[in-house]
Amino acid sequence: MPLPRRRTTSTTTPHDPVHHPLFARFYARASTAAETRAGIAPLRRELLHGISGRVIEIGAGNGLNFAHYPRAVSEVVAVEPERTLRRLAASAALRCEVPVDVVPGAAEALPVKSEAFDTAVASLVLCTVRDLHRSLAELHRVLRPDAELRFFEHARAPGPGMAALQRTLDRTVWPHLFGGCHTARDPLAAIEAAGFRIVSQRSLRLPERGPALPTSYCVIGSARRVA
Repeated sequence: MPLPRRRTTSTTTPHDPVHHPLFARFYARASTAAETRAGIAPLRRELLHGISGRVIEIGAGNGLNFAHYPRAVSEVVAVEPERTLRRLAASAALRCEVPVDVVPGAAEALPVKSEAFDTAVASLVLCTVRDLHRSLAELHRVLRPDAELRFFEHARAPGPGMAALQRTLDRTVWPHLFGGCHTARDPLAAIEAAGFRIVSQRSLRLPERGPALPTSYCVIGSARRVA
């Protein structure tokens, strides 16, 4: 059976909203290694299990989610602002079993129509967006009423010591070293404040054993767009 037609748009734009070429190359290598070494691949499968219809993914990175989209997905519009990662995502889209359209753009101003998608996916990206609340408002805008948001994100540590360290790093060196990443954000609270109802959520630590890092605390789950 022939595979569905795959679509990718141009990976370049004169005014990329995000430009982190050195971090992008580091991230591409580190994220690929983490798929098996840190157990990220099974979490991607869990994140995307059972979704269908038209999907928008923000901060698609180098396209590591693409291989895990079920065939019931009719189209993925994958928005990635960083040029180097966007090129890698476009290459990954060519190997995907569902149609993936890789487009430039920022989560704070998604280049798509309102109420056009059945599902939105945010995967390790809400920590890096410049305006968390505006980005989630945009996801609320582009989803159909009662549509689903799937999320897998870094989260604030439960203990006061690590949480304090996260806040200190966020105010100083961490965003500059790691492509705008903020480790102390509270994605669940922000998702609810943006007009979503949390349906399911599970906290986890990566890696499960060994010393904890500021980025070790994560949450995975789903939410529904409240009309």
